[in-house]
Amino acid sequence: MPIPILMPALSPTMTEGKIARWLKKEGEEVHAGDVIAEIETDKAVMELEATDEGTLAKIVVPEGAEGVPVNAVIAVLAEDGEDVAEVANIDPATLAPAGAQATPKAEQPQEAEKADAAPTQTSPTSPPKPAPAAPATTAAPRPAGRVFASPLAKRLAKEHGINLSLIAGSGPRGRIVKRDVEAAIASGAGRAATAGAAMSGGMSDVEILALYPQGGYDLRPVDSMRKAIASRLTLSKQTVPHFYLTVDCIIDRLLEARKAINAEAPVGEDGKPAWKLSVNDFVIKAWALALKKVPEANVTWTQQGMLHHHQVDVAVAVAIEGGLITPIIRAADALDLPTISATMKDLAARARARRLKPEEYQGGTTSISNLGMFGIDQFAAVINPPQATILAVGQGAPRVVAENGQPVVRTVMTATLSADHRAVDGAVAAQALTAFRRHIEEPALLLFGEREA
Repeated sequence: MPIPILMPALSPTMTEGKIARWLKKEGEEVHAGDVIAEIETDKAVMELEATDEGTLAKIVVPEGAEGVPVNAVIAVLAEDGEDVAEVANIDPATLAPAGAQATPKAEQPQEAEKADAAPTQTSPTSPPKPAPAAPATTAAPRPAGRVFASPLAKRLAKEHGINLSLIAGSGPRGRIVKRDVEAAIASGAGRAATAGAAMSGGMSDVEILALYPQGGYDLRPVDSMRKAIASRLTLSKQTVPHFYLTVDCIIDRLLEARKAINAEAPVGEDGKPAWKLSVNDFVIKAWALALKKVPEANVTWTQQGMLHHHQVDVAVAVAIEGGLITPIIRAADALDLPTISATMKDLAARARARRLKPEEYQGGTTSISNLGMFGIDQFAAVINPPQATILAVGQGAPRVVAENGQPVVRTVMTATLSADHRAVDGAVAAQALTAFRRHIEEPALLLFGEREA
């Protein structure tokens, strides 16, 4: 019988994906383990391997298609002995798992339009009855990209600034149709208090566009990565009670140590040194050791209780085209500086190529965001849920400081800790940040630990 190939869930939070590229063509044989397509999520491009054998009878979702729900049928295999042409003519919706969203088809909006326009049935002797109004209350927010509405409903919602994700659909299979949007307009449901409006400063798209003259801007659609960033950061600032602590670190000794360690790096057969440590490598190690010293800050808040992590997994923000991603240095407190440096270089390179695996950027216990290379002196970063802390690091620059009552010039780096007050108290955060400064200003502690105790 025909074998459906489904959009896989490549991470625990994935609800939809994009077909970046098909590596097999219709009519080609497929063997178990063959890479048949590349799937783009909000953070990475991953390979889809076949688990069955047969002939690729039909590609249901073409290359470049976005917003394809998890478990939607994206292709169909014909088993050995089956007529490929017959399999290709089968409706993919009949092969979808129970409860899964069918792959969107071109004819679906047309059917929804008919549902919008179709009058209610009446008897010859009774006047037409008005279409029943949709409930005035809003529905629970749907996951991003999983809203199904007719084109007429979408157009009407856009004109009136209605967020479709908060409307209950009364059309076929729960699709939102014209009467649902009209009911929302009449009741005021789905307006500025919606999640979408919250991300736009409480204003609908219609209200925002009305502020600017037509022709004075380019409206460029955003990709799934930017949508995910907007959603997560909005969630963070709305639900996580942030507080901030800042320290100045004198890093002259660190810079001297870095220079000396790099000078001692062995040279490989290619003539290149085995390592070249960056200031950021020292920052990662220092923050990991600080959280190891103050484990009460290496925690995660949940409604069931506090997660006290056994190791320090440091997520490091990496700027990539169209957004950022936070690959994770696992057990950074137990790694030496050259290993941290090599691991970070590898993760950053694969992050920019969007080739990270989900487990390589999900589940860290803390984060670091370093904008020093961009000439930024100081900033406060937004916590990356469910983590409880993020350390924002600025550049090291010459400043005049007081030593023994005398002004001297030292290289100073400012670090600001953002903490989740549900999980970390002010005194605990202060202890962790103080420990960080101590390790940064005394780089020997990064190599040998605190021996004086």
